[in-house]
Amino acid sequence: MKVFKTVNSLQNHLSKNDINKFLGFVPTMGALHNGHLSIVKKAKKENDYVIASIFVNPTQFDKEEDLQKYPKTLGRDLELLESENCDFVFIPTVDEIYKNYVKSDIFDFEGLDQVMEGAFRKGHFDGVGTIVKKLFEIIKPNKAYFGEKDFQQLQIIKKMVQTNCIPVEIVPCAIYREKDGLAMSSRNMRLTVEQRSEAPLIYQTLLDCHKLFAFNDVDFIKNRVIDQFKNNAILELEYFEIADIQTLKLTNKKSEGEKYRAFIAVFADSIRLIDNIALN
Repeated sequence: MKVFKTVNSLQNHLSKNDINKFLGFVPTMGALHNGHLSIVKKAKKENDYVIASIFVNPTQFDKEEDLQKYPKTLGRDLELLESENCDFVFIPTVDEIYKNYVKSDIFDFEGLDQVMEGAFRKGHFDGVGTIVKKLFEIIKPNKAYFGEKDFQQLQIIKKMVQTNCIPVEIVPCAIYREKDGLAMSSRNMRLTVEQRSEAPLIYQTLLDCHKLFAFNDVDFIKNRVIDQFKNNAILELEYFEIADIQTLKLTNKKSEGEKYRAFIAVFADSIRLIDNIALN
């Protein structure tokens, strides 16, 4: 496994070896877990070469505290990637990516960024779009892999690729869960024992919504979710929404023939956990 820290060294190696024609890309912010590794495994099956990036992107954090507390486990991350036979890893510094201009570009995501995560995290998706576009331009992969845990992000990246005519196929990857259903996340390692024991309620709530969706209206389901968290001393509900799977427009009334997904964000103290599930 080769590790690159600069754009020039990475691009020189890829161009000399004509690798970019067969290259799958797995972007990460490090603090890797089995969910990340499942994506690397999928990419290995579908490409001749796989590159992962490890870069904690400052422009997608709306709170400086969250950026500072984001787990950093580079040594372990590299060991895990090597164990999955990842071919290349790109670990640039902030200066290498942004030079002297650490600021997001402004994107038109046609409303995909105005709800849920976008409504609660100002500028988040401009930051995501900025770093993903930069990495695509540097690496020029054939395919890029993104987990469905960040489903709104996945749809926004698809839109960004389409709008900017970037020649990369975006491959969605199923949510990878702990045995008790909690969606794997780098933030999980920050949970206390008590918080971790309560956290599976998030997925159980989504499973209940899936069961209820066929025979109940949206307001009934939303009120049910609010009640689930109302008296919980450990978990605080930030939002629960049901949205069209393509447009991400929030709905209060189901329409025949449309596909919907439920989205949830929950705080355990200052630790923010998100999840989602297809409803039909």
